[in-house]
Formats: sequence, C-alpha cells, structure tokens
Amino acid sequence: MRALKLLVASAVLTMPTVAPTAEVRPSLQDSFALGGSEGESLCQVESKGRDPAIGGMFDRAWVIICRDAARPIGHLYGLRGDAQTIAARLGPIRAAEASCDQAPAETTVADLGSATRTDCRLNGADVGYRVYQVRQGDTVWIAEGLAGYDDALTLGLRTVVADRIVPGKIEVATTGSTDPIAFARVQAGSLDPDRALAEGYRRNNAGAYAEAAEFFGTLQERADTSEDRTGEYLINEALQKSNLGQFAEADRLFAEADRIPTADRVQTRLRRNFLALHLINQHKLDAALAELDRPVVPLTEPMLVIGGAVEIGNDVAAEINSGAASERLGTTEAGQLTPEERAIILDAQALQLRGTVYRLEGRNGEALTALQEALRQAESVRQGRVVSIIRLRSQILAETGAALEASGDVAGAEARLRDAIALLDRRYPDTNVAAAARSRLAAFLVRQGRTDDALALYKTVVADIIRRGNATTGMSNLLAPYFATLVQRAPANPALIDDFFLATQTLVRPGVADTQTQLARQLSQGAGEAASLFRQATTLQREVERSRIGLSALRGADQPDEAAITAAAAELDRLQREQAAMQAKLSAFPQYRALSTDTLSIADLRAALKPDEAYLKLAVVGQTVYGTYVTPGDAAIYSLPITADQLDDQVDKLRATISTVEDGQVFTYPFDLQLARKLYVELTGPVADKVAQAKAIIFEPDGAMLRLPLALLPTDQASVERYAARAAKPGADKFDFTGVEWLGRSARISTAVSARGFRDARKAAPSAAERPYLGFGDNAPAFTRVSLARGPNSADPCQWPLSEWNKPISAQELRAAEAALGPGSDIVTGAAFTDEAVMARPDLANYRILHFATHGFVTAPQPQCPARPALLTSFGDAQSDGLLSFKEIYDLHMDADLVLLSACDTAGRATVAATREAGVTTGGGSALDGLVRAFIGGGARSVLASHWPAPDEFQATERLISGLFQAPPGTSIGQALQAGKIKLMDDARTSHPFYWAGFVLVGDGAQPLVRTK
Repeated sequence: MRALKLLVASAVLTMPTVAPTAEVRPSLQDSFALGGSEGESLCQVESKGRDPAIGGMFDRAWVIICRDAARPIGHLYGLRGDAQTIAARLGPIRAAEASCDQAPAETTVADLGSATRTDCRLNGADVGYRVYQVRQGDTVWIAEGLAGYDDALTLGLRTVVADRIVPGKIEVATTGSTDPIAFARVQAGSLDPDRALAEGYRRNNAGAYAEAAEFFGTLQERADTSEDRTGEYLINEALQKSNLGQFAEADRLFAEADRIPTADRVQTRLRRNFLALHLINQHKLDAALAELDRPVVPLTEPMLVIGGAVEIGNDVAAEINSGAASERLGTTEAGQLTPEERAIILDAQALQLRGTVYRLEGRNGEALTALQEALRQAESVRQGRVVSIIRLRSQILAETGAALEASGDVAGAEARLRDAIALLDRRYPDTNVAAAARSRLAAFLVRQGRTDDALALYKTVVADIIRRGNATTGMSNLLAPYFATLVQRAPANPALIDDFFLATQTLVRPGVADTQTQLARQLSQGAGEAASLFRQATTLQREVERSRIGLSALRGADQPDEAAITAAAAELDRLQREQAAMQAKLSAFPQYRALSTDTLSIADLRAALKPDEAYLKLAVVGQTVYGTYVTPGDAAIYSLPITADQLDDQVDKLRATISTVEDGQVFTYPFDLQLARKLYVELTGPVADKVAQAKAIIFEPDGAMLRLPLALLPTDQASVERYAARAAKPGADKFDFTGVEWLGRSARISTAVSARGFRDARKAAPSAAERPYLGFGDNAPAFTRVSLARGPNSADPCQWPLSEWNKPISAQELRAAEAALGPGSDIVTGAAFTDEAVMARPDLANYRILHFATHGFVTAPQPQCPARPALLTSFGDAQSDGLLSFKEIYDLHMDADLVLLSACDTAGRATVAATREAGVTTGGGSALDGLVRAFIGGGARSVLASHWPAPDEFQATERLISGLFQAPPGTSIGQALQAGKIKLMDDARTSHPFYWAGFVLVGDGAQPLVRTK
C-alpha cells in the first residue's frame, strides 16, 4: 500500500485594515455593515465619499454590496438642494440603470416617517428597481436599487439618516423576474478589488475552493500584471486548485506568479508558504522543506505593502488532513497589524509547516522543536491578543499532540489534543475547525484502543456536519478510522450500518464539490422562485449559525444568564424549524436537488426502493474502498480487498480493451473477461450472490468506477470459463462474447448521484411536456474563418482545438428516434445546432425527451488547464464558442423525463492519460460530476449518458436508441434499456461490451419511457 496521499484543505488568516468594534459609527465618510457586525452581515455599505458625478461639496454617496451578490445591489445618497436640482443630478445616473415611468407614491419608512417610493424596471430586464426618497432638514436622502433587496435599501437609508448602526434584518425576497439572466449578479469583475479579494478569501474559509478560485482568477485578470497583488491572486488561485487535486493547473499558476518579481516581505512569505502547502498536498515532503528553506526578504529590510489586507493559510499546517475552514483574523485592540507583524505570523506558519513535514517524516524531536517555536513566535504578536492566534495556537497544539503520540508520550498527546479543542470551543464553537479537532482526538482514541469513546465522538462530529449541511471534502483521512471501526463492529451491531451510511454521505469528491459550488453560484445569481428560495435559505443558514454560536457563548460564560439562554435556545429552535420548512420547499426544484448535500437514512432509502430493487454504493476513503448494499429488507457494509489505486489500475486495463485512442483513432481489443470477473467479486464481496440475483440495481459509484459501467461485470464464473475455452480454439472469434452472464443481462441497472438524489428523482412528478422528442446533433464542421469567433485567446492551449469540431456524430440515431416517436418530434442539425440557438429556444420544456448526439468534453484538453465540461455544438455568431457549457445547461429550463447524451466521454483519454500523469485522481474528470448533474439541475429527471464514443459499426447505437423508443407504452426506462442491450449481447457482432455497455442511465430507471396514451 503506498504512502498516504495528503489532501490539504487550505484556510486563511485575514488581516483587516481596521479591527471591528461595536462603537464605530457609520458617519458620512465610513463604510459599515447592515443588519449585523462586520463579517456576519448579509450586506455592507461602502462609502464613495464625495461623488464628482453628483457634485456638491457636502453631497455624499454610498454603494450597497450584499455578500452573495457579485455586483452592487443599490446606492445611497445624501444630497443638498431642491427637488428639481437633485433630480437633474441623479437623472442621467439613474437612467443608465433603470426606466422609471411611474410617478412617485407616498409611503412610510420605519424611523423616518413619510417618504416617496418609485417603482422602476432594470434596463433591458424584467427586474424590479426601487427608489426611496425622504427629506430631513436641508438634505434629501435617497436609497435606490434592486427591488429584491428592499430590506437592504430601507435599512441602509435608515442608517445613513440616523448616522448610527440601526439594527435590522435583511431577507432577500423574490424579484418577480422572468428573465433568468437579467437578475444575474455580475461576477467578481464588478466588485472593488479589495471587496472581491475578501469575498474570495471568505469562500476559501468556507471550504468553497472552486468558487474561491473563480474570484482569485477574475481578480488576476483585472489586475495590472506589474503589481505584487497580481502575484497574490495567482498563488491563491493556485492553492485552491491544489486543494481540489488539480496539481498540474496549480503548477502553471504558481509558475506564472513566479514570473512577477516582488521584494515585498509579506508577498515573498505568502509565495513560500503557499507553494510549500501545494507540495505537501502531493506528499512531496522533501520539496516542501526545500521551499521552506528558500530565502525571503529579511524583516530588517524596508517594506512595501500593497493594499490593506494580507491573507495567509494558518490552519492548514496543523490540520493537514482536515479540510477545516478558518475565519477572518481580527484583533482585540484598535488598529491594523503592521507589515512586520504580518510577516512574523507568516514565519510562524512556515515553522508550523516545517514541524508538520518533520512529523510526517518521523523526525518527531525536530517537529516538536519547530512547533514550539511556531507557537512562541505566533504569540509574540501583540502578546497573543490577535483573535485568530487562538485558532493558530489550537492547531499547533493539535500537531504537537500528534508528534508527542509518535514519540510515545500518550498522556501528553491527549492533553494537547483536548487543549486544542478547548481553545476552539471558546472562540469558534460549532465550526468545521472544531469538528476537525474532535476528529483528530477520536482517531487518537481509536489508536489507543478506546473505541467506544471514539465512536461516540465521531458520531457527534458526523451529526454536526449533517446538521450544518457541510461536506467533508478534504477531511476523509480524519474520518477513516471511524469507517474502519464501523465495518469491523457492524456484524455484531447492525445499527452501526446506518451510522456508516450517513457518514459516507458527508464525503464529497472534489469534482462534485467543484460542480456543486459553481451550480450554487449559478442558482444564487438566477431569478424565479427556486433562486429566490435559495438566497433566502442561504441567509437563514447564516442566522442559524450565528444563533447557535451565540447560544454556545452564553452557555460558556463565567456567570451564565439562564433567561438569556432560554430565549436564545427558543430562537434557535424557531430558526431551525423555519430552515427545515425552507429545505422542504427547495427540494421540489431540480436546480436545488442537483447541488444539495442533504443526507438520507437507510430507513428512508428502503422506503423508496421497490421490492425487487437493491442499492449499491461505493465510497473511497483514502486508499480504502467501502461498499454499502441496501434492499427493502436487508443492509450490509464491507471493505473491498483492493485499494483505490488497484481499483484504478484494473479499470484502466478494462477500459483499454473497450475503447482506447491511438493516433487519433478509437481501437477496441478483446475484452478482458477474467479481469472483469475478478473485479465483480472484489466489488461485491460478501453480497456477490445477492447482487447477482437482484432484478434491479441502483449503483452509486465512486473512485475509478465513475469511469466504468457496472453492467459489463460477469456474475458467473462458468460463463467466463466457457468463453475462454471457446476463444482458445484455432480461428475462434475472440470478439464473440455471446453466452456470458453479464450483470447487465440479469439486472436493470441505473446510476444515482446520491441516495437523496435518487429518492428525490423517484418522488418527482412526470414531465408535463406535450411533445415527445427533440434531437440535436451532426454539428457543422469548423473552418479557419470560425477561429475568429474564439476571441483573442484563440491560441490558448486550454481551448479545445478546432479539429474536434470536424468529426460530427451522425444524425442517423436522431432520425431513427424521431421516426419511432412520431408526430410532434423534431431534430436540429448542422449549422442550426449552435450553443446560442439551444439556449435561446423558449420551448425546451415542451419536449419530454431531449437527445444530444454530439461530443462531450468532460476533462480539460491539457492537465494544466481547468476542466470545463461542455457539449460540442456548431459555431454561431462572433460570441459563440461552439460549446454548451455545464453552467449553460443548468439554466436551460427543461421539463424532460429523459435526456440522452451520445458519446459524452470523448475526453476520456485525458482522464486516463494526461490527468493521471498530472497526479489527479480525485478531480472532476467524470461526466457524472459535471454534465449529468447539470442536466438534472436543468430539469431532466433521468439522463442516459455514454462512457465512451457511441459506436457506429453494425448500427449498434442506432439499434439501441431506436429499440428504446419502440418499447410498448408504459415500459420503464430501465426495462427498455436492458432489453435493447440484451439484443446486442446476443448478436455475436455486437456482443463485445464496447457496443452495448457504454450507455448508463442516471436517475430513476423505474419511470416509464413512453407513457401509455
């Protein structure tokens, strides 16, 4: 078994320009929070000082920025003069934003009394825009902006008029918009760079690495490449990519940052530490030490500081396997940290990293020395009164505990681990970092044989993660002892199976996390009821967390106030009930179901299964692969006898005999039946016979099995031996696999993205569409002239070459399906099949079945490039990129019972070759993680996707697809697909799995394909 691969989850210390304090008044020159303190409020007001655009020595203007909005949502003004003069000043500015045709109406604003309100519409969009105006003395106060943020507008108006922080609650209401793009809150490019930087760090702190990477990427695109800050953006984006396992892309970004010279003490230390973290992520410990040894600008040299905030990764070193997130670093005293103080903390982090590497190398004495010095140095800054030094101390203590344990000092190790938790509970109760610290203690207890105590602690950790709705991306190593112990004890205590199943649902692959983050951002920027509810749910989640932390602080006070505790507990209970109701509403929307991390108990899963169905789930935890098998009356958990790397190797070997690309051509070889049989036995373990007897299997894959359909595994050794004997004869056709007892022959197999996703798909109402079928395919080839449509970056190596557009998929399968489904069906091919045309169609929701017979790009064209899952289309106008991206798919507003994707794993060659070469084994190289999830979010109840390019030989794909639609009305999708595959299995020409196994159904296979009329 190879050495443990470390996935470092980065977190940061943010050093704000001004320490937050409750006594600060907004005043006309300041910026302030609405409805909460800095770092907690939903919206912030940023002063623009005296705005030259509106003139006037004493006139002032502010902009309102809300946390989940990437564009300003409104403006505040304090203007002197008569109504006519003020209207003349603001008229041109407002006209650029909105059309205000209605006359002002009288209204009342709390604290202010009588005011006027004008309801307008955002220019070019069906989105409300609202203007409030009130006169106080010789000043007219105005608040205007998006009507969906009415609470923020009125609270901002009340605050600037009162010239003090006015308490209030902000709820984002529905906008009533019918244009999904109109209410899109412009991405980080619209924000002030400092605000956008803070938002990027905030997302990183929350563990949203993919979203943080987007912010840092956008910032560096906007920045002057000569600035030191550009290098900071690049290394931050690089570290997010590294945390997601995208090491080659991180290498590229670090190298790009290195080309920007800097003599800044803070920046040089940031680069050193972040690159060391990246190397530790890859378990390149010697290289990490070499990086930590690299000289940086001495503290005694003059120092240039760019900007007012410096962000450093503080908790990664001690929580190297945890995935824990951090919050902002403030101070307990007024004033900002000096550059020297920031550099000292960065050097303390470097010592922490050094101590971690030493410990991982078994050099425990040196590790303890480095960690003790790291703690001393961190506490030397303002006598340890920097707020997040509490967290830093906790993390160093935890890492010290690990080194003491390795040195044989068990009592000392436990004391340090418990001290680390106690520190966090005082300042950061009920957070991910606290959960990570408890997991480290639980793992320690397992190693010391105190298993019952460990299980109780682990169960609490998992329950807290589920309650908060967080996922444990990057924390699976800390939970690994929990899974191993549950599997060991489950035979004697079956109740532990449910604990195991719940815990596996908190594990989220980086690829899924990447997709969910981007889809969540897409949903939060959208319009309509689902987007409105999602924004409100996000706000409510923050209120729940603030309430829970406040209650914890009250209970931990030296002199607890029982009345305050009772009131806070009641408020928390109310918020949690409101949250449950909100989530129940959201679960009705496919866009939310596609990104939800909600869990499902085994009892609830059993209730959703039909009598002849079984649910088989894989979970990869480090190098261990686990299986969970659930039927309406039975459940079992087990560990596979092979490691994750061995599973990867076997899947690669099987894929190589099915579909492999050589010199641009797809080749197929005799299928390795013996290896496939071996893999079946290893995957199913103690439930092999039960799986072989199941009539329907819902499979939730993980690891390498994301790239291989379950249906091609043989369930019967005798049939494998019969094939071997036949193939050994002279002149035998080694491509003839008739007679093999494939799992896909005996069972209807569908795939689930999650247990909750399967249950929700089963509960979803059928499509209300009136027309049966719409097919897209046979894209127009690309010519040199269309390269101009690729924009100024047409030579970008991260774009797919135009040659990919010159091998369109035949439209024959589309025509066959159109003919089978009859009147009302339609197909779109050639130059008419563009990305723009698909997105612009207003009638997609009127088709029950959508079919895309085109190439799909799942991974990146080069390992150092970001993955951009997309379907290939014809090129449209100059703005077209010839790709239907997964974010665009998510916004298609379909109402489809089924979406078919032919040849969607064209990029599989990158997954197997270049991606692995880059060291990526947990990235987003799966159609299931990207394209399929986007289609489900866009309104598809089920998706039929292909693991490899659909074969044209012997009309295999055409026969399979047309056979689906020729099934009698009322036949389930799973039955129709199984019947079509069996016909190909029984034909010697198409019996090789290449011809029939590639298509997998994601969703509910029990739903009818063609309904009874």
